[in-house]
Amino acid sequence: MRIKYIVPVLFIAVVAACQSNTSNTPELPENVQAISLLGDTLYTVPTQLPEKLESRIDSLIDLAMDHDDFATTLIWQARKKGYQGEYRKSLETLSAAISDYPADARLYRHRGHRYLTLRQFDRAIADFEKAVTLIEGTEDIIEPDGLPNALNMPTSTLQSNIWYHLGLAYYLKQDYKNAQNAYENCLNVSLNNDLKVATIYWYYMTLRKLGKDELAGTVLDTITPDLELIENESYHKLLLVFKGDFDSKSLLTEEDDALDIVTYGYGLGFWHFINGRTERAHEIWQEVYDSGNWAPFGFLASEAELVYSD
Repeated sequence: MRIKYIVPVLFIAVVAACQSNTSNTPELPENVQAISLLGDTLYTVPTQLPEKLESRIDSLIDLAMDHDDFATTLIWQARKKGYQGEYRKSLETLSAAISDYPADARLYRHRGHRYLTLRQFDRAIADFEKAVTLIEGTEDIIEPDGLPNALNMPTSTLQSNIWYHLGLAYYLKQDYKNAQNAYENCLNVSLNNDLKVATIYWYYMTLRKLGKDELAGTVLDTITPDLELIENESYHKLLLVFKGDFDSKSLLTEEDDALDIVTYGYGLGFWHFINGRTERAHEIWQEVYDSGNWAPFGFLASEAELVYSD
């Protein structure tokens, strides 16, 4: 039985408090993480981490502590809280870390991500823009995964993650011009197929939103069915749908997890939208929203479309 974790807000005062409070974590009931763009309460979804993931993160925390690398220690502590669905606590940990290490771009990158999850887009943008200034003139570094992929090869970097998430924050606010700039910067530091596919996915949709259809089509020229990927297969399949090289009806399989379903949902809704099937697009985005899996980016984007798109 599927349990939905979104319910209508019962008290307007809660929404007002969320919007007017200037602290890092608006005053909400303890088991509430945020208020959706549609005014629904987003509850904590208690998550028991797989033993392998929890053990790995704990070992990374211990390793950072052993090297007196307190900023990294706090990052992994915050990431662990995020994995557990405690996004507000994760954000609080990162805010405390920034007070002690205000020049560490990694902290702003991770806190910006948490602000995105909590629907605080302006604060997310401020953090990512701050991170951009801090990485200027520096060498890029690999960002380690919480749980390694099948090849134990991290696919993302600090700079790519900063630009990628900044682009998403602008995209969710319908500021597509700044989103385009962020994704173009992201492509400049995307040095593997997985990074390129993820970036091109949002970049293509941004260009279509801007009416730059010819440039968007050119962007898809690099997307071929035989691209070798470690992850990001869902974005790859959706790009092939946009390009007309893949049957949209064959996307979802029984093996797809909750994240894939939300990702495919937003992408397929977008595909219908740009092809003039607005009603069908909204039906799919509504299905994504009704799923209650409110943290992934596909859900965030579907939520924003239900609020802003016609």
